[in-house]
Amino acid sequence: MAELATIARPYAEALFKTAGGDLAGTAVWLDGLAAIASNAQLQQYADNPSVTSAQAFEVIAGVAGGKLPEAAKNFLRAVIDNGRISVLPEIASQFRVLKNAQSGSSDATVYSAFALEGAALADLAATLEKRFGKKLNLKVELEPELIGGVRVVVGDEVLDTSVKARLEQMKVALIS
Repeated sequence: MAELATIARPYAEALFKTAGGDLAGTAVWLDGLAAIASNAQLQQYADNPSVTSAQAFEVIAGVAGGKLPEAAKNFLRAVIDNGRISVLPEIASQFRVLKNAQSGSSDATVYSAFALEGAALADLAATLEKRFGKKLNLKVELEPELIGGVRVVVGDEVLDTSVKARLEQMKVALIS
């Protein structure tokens, strides 16, 4: 994976510099392109030697709904011309890191056994921001096997307060 990161870094940094004040808007269309580019069939199509760059661009732009701003179209053409479709998800990831570093925030994924909405999510966000000492961009994913509680991933830190984790700790304590 280090190779992908090395390839993606200059693209992410260049896009970050050119995005200027519209980092949020750029992140939205870049995440959309990354999701499209992560499709294995699309990558296989784009890597086919008989497919031209223009054809690959038309397919991706078509899947994107044709609502891409001009900057997104230019960026996509550059990525396609350089044969880097498969690197788009990593470019998006590194762009998010740069964007978050500038704003002093981090992406956080909350895995929960049950849906979190409204006041419960707001309370959890406030508690987590206090715990991690920074603004968090929360994304909630359901994971019923946790039984209860939550597991939070912020960068390389994990806070696991799930029932499943506590049961595993009890199991280890009883076995040893």
